[in-house]
Amino acid sequence: MAHATVPLSVPKHVPSVRRNIPSAPARGRSTVASVADADFFEAAKQTVDRFVKSGMVVGLGSGRASSFAVRYLGRCLQQGALRDVVGIPSSVFSASEAAKAGIPLNHYQENLQIDFAFNDADLIEEGTLTALIGRRKPEGGESLFIEKSIAKAASKLALIVAEKQYTRDVDGSIPVLVNCGNWMETAEEIDDLFLGDAEVWRRPTSGQADPMGGDFPLVTREGHHVLDVIFTSPILDLGQVAESLDQIAGVVDHGIIFSVNPCVAIVASKNGVAIVDKKSSVIS
Repeated sequence: MAHATVPLSVPKHVPSVRRNIPSAPARGRSTVASVADADFFEAAKQTVDRFVKSGMVVGLGSGRASSFAVRYLGRCLQQGALRDVVGIPSSVFSASEAAKAGIPLNHYQENLQIDFAFNDADLIEEGTLTALIGRRKPEGGESLFIEKSIAKAASKLALIVAEKQYTRDVDGSIPVLVNCGNWMETAEEIDDLFLGDAEVWRRPTSGQADPMGGDFPLVTREGHHVLDVIFTSPILDLGQVAESLDQIAGVVDHGIIFSVNPCVAIVASKNGVAIVDKKSSVIS
């Protein structure tokens, strides 16, 4: 069902839709690329216009593009382009943005039926659409556990990235949630699993980081530690890493989104927006 276009205050330049995405060249550690707000807004707008329908329960992601999507969704509801949409926020920040935008909210709970969810990703592996979330430092009450739970519960998932984050060359760190009581044993098991390829550091709340988590190790609101598994060589298969981590008893979850329902990548760049399906064919 087509939705009416709803204006939102963004920079004037909005690029046209790009029809294909070339393979990304080799890069170092993936970071948020220098993509303008107008480009992320266009990606957010297309996410809402294409995938959100009246009456849906929608998981609301966290991050720069997701913030635009939340505000645009609120404007669609206010102006009647959409009706009866309920949002499930993934963070304190997304809940606050949604409340200001006038989106009715419900809390995430197990077995909740979520029709569609969107979120920012730290990177997406080109060709598989396996994605990574949770690298960024929490600044708006983000919960990796809730973000991942919403992604797994959604009937369809859209992950929004800048062009440089859509890549075949995956490296850097993977966040892993572990039980606090036996975190050292779990860290040692992860270290043995990736021996020679990665280091395992407990994430601090603030201050200097070190393998033990510094003076103030982070404890999530669900009561977990976060271990950053820092790969010192390229990650050849994110999906295989996810499957290996899932076999470790002390691991609660991790930041890899792998084999989760129908998934699309929303790739923003100065040349436009591409929407890539699970088969890695550009559909818009």
